[in-house]
Amino acid sequence: MEQKHKLIEMWKKTFDFNDKELKAFSEVERFRFVPKQLKHLAYYDAPLPLLRGKTISQPTTVMIMTSALELKQGERVFEIGTGSGYQSAIIARIIGSKGKVITTEVIPELVIIARENLKKSGIANVEVYEEDGSHGMQKEAPFDKIIITAACKDFPDPLVNQLKTNGIIIGPIGNQQEQQMVRGIKRSDGSLDLEFLGSFLFTPLYGKYGFEV
Repeated sequence: MEQKHKLIEMWKKTFDFNDKELKAFSEVERFRFVPKQLKHLAYYDAPLPLLRGKTISQPTTVMIMTSALELKQGERVFEIGTGSGYQSAIIARIIGSKGKVITTEVIPELVIIARENLKKSGIANVEVYEEDGSHGMQKEAPFDKIIITAACKDFPDPLVNQLKTNGIIIGPIGNQQEQQMVRGIKRSDGSLDLEFLGSFLFTPLYGKYGFEV
């Protein structure tokens, strides 16, 4: 746990993460969301492998994306790329029991793993679906916030359409070798006001609007 506290102290000096974001990181046990053989590395600031080429993002990346969403109690959040469920868990803690996370994953094994991890962590306000999330989920829309945790060429139109006005969407946009973390705030005319948060490298998005089909 020493490494966990070192991360928090580093973030306090380097980033503007607020108290509720840091509290969520403290409460959600990251070791529950990494493979058993890598639990000793859970709080090192690096991505870790899951299965079939997928990874759990490094803690700092998770927190940068979480903070950029400007989450509030009771919000509905859509996530594309559940992985092991860690990002969902952090978001779920911040938005509280009246909020809801809808998250999608195309790898069946990860869907099962994520559901188990969330259950063991006592998180009940996350619903995990096995499907292509790149086209959104109309039956659950509209969403206050949308987060994409895989590399994509652009924000898919269906996701932008399912985002509320003044809602925030964030994801790594670019090619398969390099992406820019982009945050978009939806204007009343449906367009996005974009902000660029730096270079990142994510595994590719699967599905209709992704690199992999």
